[in-house]
Amino acid sequence: MKFRRFCALLLLLALLLTQLLPVTALTAEDIQIQARAALLVDGATGTVLLDQNAHTKQYPASITKVMTALLVFEAIDRGELRMDQNVTASADSVAGLPDDASTADIIPGETLTVEQLLYCLLVVSANEVGNILGEAVSGSVSAFVAKMNQRAQELGCENTHFVNTSGLPDDEHYSTAWDIYLIAKEAMKYDGFMTICNTKAYTVPATNKSEARELHSTNYLISNWRATGYLYSGAQGIKTGSTDAAGYCLVSSAVRAGRLLISVVLGAELMKTEDGDTKVGSFTETSRLFDWGFDNFTTKTVLTEDEMIQEVPVALSKETSHVVVHPAYTAEAVLPSDLDPASLQRTVTLNSEIVDAPVAAGQELGSITLSYNGVEYATVPLLAVADVNASRFLVVKHALKEFFSRTVVKIMLVVLAILVVLILLFGKTLMRRRRYGSSRSKRMRHRSYRGRRFR
Repeated sequence: MKFRRFCALLLLLALLLTQLLPVTALTAEDIQIQARAALLVDGATGTVLLDQNAHTKQYPASITKVMTALLVFEAIDRGELRMDQNVTASADSVAGLPDDASTADIIPGETLTVEQLLYCLLVVSANEVGNILGEAVSGSVSAFVAKMNQRAQELGCENTHFVNTSGLPDDEHYSTAWDIYLIAKEAMKYDGFMTICNTKAYTVPATNKSEARELHSTNYLISNWRATGYLYSGAQGIKTGSTDAAGYCLVSSAVRAGRLLISVVLGAELMKTEDGDTKVGSFTETSRLFDWGFDNFTTKTVLTEDEMIQEVPVALSKETSHVVVHPAYTAEAVLPSDLDPASLQRTVTLNSEIVDAPVAAGQELGSITLSYNGVEYATVPLLAVADVNASRFLVVKHALKEFFSRTVVKIMLVVLAILVVLILLFGKTLMRRRRYGSSRSKRMRHRSYRGRRFR
């Protein structure tokens, strides 16, 4: 007997201890990127995996050229330019560049195609090419820069302002990691853009002013021509940038096992390794970001289309009092690798607490949101599983009830009732006057008779 009591007491203590022990958080391991700002986004879902000062204004340096290229591709889409169209560099477009600015050594009067200029812009980050293409698209650099700012606003960039086409230093030329992501995501829709950004080397054919030129990418993640020790398997573009004010910057993407990640690193520095070597932080930190994103997050199915979520009350039908709703589609979400989808909190929001018949199968009746620790991972519309027919009698009854419950109708009925009462009172008064007037008239006629008298 004493042994049983001892076991029971031991079990109770164990249960109490399990309640007091901290619960392990199902979240990805934290990472601190050595840069002024950093952002990592899942390319398929738009899920933000890391936000480190992503909305803080920074100098974007030559990442600016992503917007320049985007406007060129959009002009081609509209039929205003062609990839094989010849463009001649003006004297203004190549003038005023700093001595240390990256360039393709294009000179005034030199003619290249739009495609060749895009390779010069994105592969070797030629600053003069931004102006040349800007003039080709808008007629002048100033008009093109105005279009850059307009397009940024259209894309939802709230903290971006461009002063030039290339990203040369200017206090009023700034952006954020988030805005750069929005611009890059839009540019990535063009296959030609990604093809050029992912080009390691390109040869510009001889022109009217120059022999053939060989271009090599400034992106160490995809090319080791300029530096070794940076190549990243699966890296795809996109654009580098660096100035003294901006530091070392890189917007890039990478694919692993069918997953696409997009990263932005701004304001990185030269870093010393344990071996005493110097590394460019924008490339090393981007690689760290990619590894962290691929290793700590997984795309998982969180809802299936055939899953029955809950019943929604139905009014105005004699067939049934409810209809079941299901997700509009099978939903996937990027979750921390150790987070079980079953642990996600489900929040159902209905368009109305009671839906009126008729209800059609597939009709949207609400939505379901899946979250964990305050982070929302997916929101999916909820659709009715089946048709629900309405009862004509109940519909008419409901319509009449709704009609007569309106304030305007109530006021009109009160006014109408008052009018009826007034009409009845007026009619009754009028009838009394007629009767009174008729009897008095008869008496008057009787008193005033003066006919002949017979003697």
